[in-house]
Amino acid sequence: MSQTTKKALAASLKKMLAEKTLDKITVKDIVEDCEVNRQTFYYHFQDIYALMEWIFVNEAAQALDGKKTYDTWQQGFYQIFEYMLNNKAFIENTLHSSNRDYVERFLYDTTFNLLLEVVKEQAANMKVTDENKKFIANFYKFAFVGIVKDWIRSGMKEDPEKIIDHIDVLIKGDFKKALETYER
Repeated sequence: MSQTTKKALAASLKKMLAEKTLDKITVKDIVEDCEVNRQTFYYHFQDIYALMEWIFVNEAAQALDGKKTYDTWQQGFYQIFEYMLNNKAFIENTLHSSNRDYVERFLYDTTFNLLLEVVKEQAANMKVTDENKKFIANFYKFAFVGIVKDWIRSGMKEDPEKIIDHIDVLIKGDFKKALETYER
């Protein structure tokens, strides 16, 4: 029952975010839409921001669906784009609110986790510190997220496959080269 309630609260928030920014939504709006009391909301979440975080954490895991290898990172990244397209109003209205850091944190965390797995895979049998692996993933994370944020700001019009193809051309073999440099 607990997951069902959380999903209902999340669906309500996402529905409202299709019409207005996060700044304009209250807990009262959500509980009235779900036909539950405020106590039920606060039993599950501390505030609306905790609900936002729950949505991003749970849906990010589904969006990536195990696509965290060198051969599948493009599919994982594409699934992030697809998630955002399928939740366009939710993403845009969150990004255009004063609480845009939830979308940005979702993007940074999800992208970092995807890239770190790719870097670790490429570093197999190499003597590279975890600190250097994280640095490489962090470096590329900022490039990826910058591109995604620009794509969102421009209305999500460009074909995600085209964007990913461009990124793939730029980084083909770069993870391995960076790791080899750090190994020396």
